[in-house]
Amino acid sequence: MTTSTLTPTIVEALRGERLERPIADLARAAGLRALLEDGIYDILGPASPAAPIVIRSSSLRQAPATADLSMSPLSRLRGVLVNQVLRLASVGVTLEHPFAEVVSAWRLDARGELLESFDRLDDEDRARLDADLTAHAVTLRRALGEVPSGWMPRSAVRMSQRLAGGHVLLHDLIDLMVGTTSSVASVALLDVSTSPLGEGSERALRYHALVQTLRASVAPLRVSTFSSATGDLLTYDVDDDMLNRAANDVLGAVRNLWSHA
Repeated sequence: MTTSTLTPTIVEALRGERLERPIADLARAAGLRALLEDGIYDILGPASPAAPIVIRSSSLRQAPATADLSMSPLSRLRGVLVNQVLRLASVGVTLEHPFAEVVSAWRLDARGELLESFDRLDDEDRARLDADLTAHAVTLRRALGEVPSGWMPRSAVRMSQRLAGGHVLLHDLIDLMVGTTSSVASVALLDVSTSPLGEGSERALRYHALVQTLRASVAPLRVSTFSSATGDLLTYDVDDDMLNRAANDVLGAVRNLWSHA
């Protein structure tokens, strides 16, 4: 694991040295799935939940029963708009007027509560969001570096996995994925946060690595998270210890949710 304040760039940290990548482990996913299935059965027994137990990275980012102070409408809007900055920057779009251009791009696909929240903003809140987004956008763009098109950048990648016959669902959203599956570990995942990094960020990264491993049947090369609030970058190479810890994180979340069902 490495923590840095932007040397190297995010892109350089994500991909590392080509000749140092480990051979892709094609057996690890099956072992992790078996570990999860056995662990979930130990928790649920023969019971069938009335509704699926849904786990997301947000389920692991915070300690149980901790209030999420980052989920105010303005904070949520800032988060989705900063991710839109990442989406545009990853394909080489230069933003002259970040707020106007990012909002315009976001509104093309925006729906529901967040769009309604944005439309209800008064002039003061809109100006505050503009200033906040611009500051985060400058930090992110300066840190990111250029993403080569040959790395196949994909943004806002949604993933899901069904466990225990569909009684447990793992949902995930990867802000940016680069690389493709090959004979060596080549896929790297990036999570961008508009809050300072902490222990919850590490749990979320482990979760991203686990879900991608289950989905692709090959573990990714590494996972990173960047805070556009502080400029900190946290990077982990994915290994067996990380994936086992991630599986135990998930089982702990299932146990917690089941006990409060």
